[in-house]
Amino acid sequence: MTTYFAGDTDLFPEMADLSGHLDVALLPVAGWGPRVGPGHLDPRRAAQAAAVLRPRMAIPVHWGTFASLGARPDDPGAPAREFADRTAELAPAVEVKVLAPGAGVEVSA
Repeated sequence: MTTYFAGDTDLFPEMADLSGHLDVALLPVAGWGPRVGPGHLDPRRAAQAAAVLRPRMAIPVHWGTFASLGARPDDPGAPAREFADRTAELAPAVEVKVLAPGAGVEVSA
C-alpha cells in the first residue's frame, strides 16, 4: 500500500511523478484562519492535486479540528465537502473519503 501525506504544501511539478502509483493521498484542505496562505492547499488546489496524483482514494485532512476567528466555526466541515465536490469534477475516478476528525478508514491493498 502506498500513501502520500502532503503535509503543509502547495502544488508542485514533481507531484506528477507520483501519478498513478498511489493508493491513498492525504491532502490538507484548510488552515487556521479565514484564508490559506501561500505554500498551502485550499479545497480547490487540493482537488487539483488529487487530479495530478490520481490516487485510488483521497482523504481531506487539516480541517474541522481548530476554529479561529473567521475559520468558518459555524460549518467546520465546509472545506472537506468543497474538496469532495471539486475532486468529483476534476478527478472523478478518485474516491474521496471525508472522515470526521479522529475517525479512521480501512483501505485494502
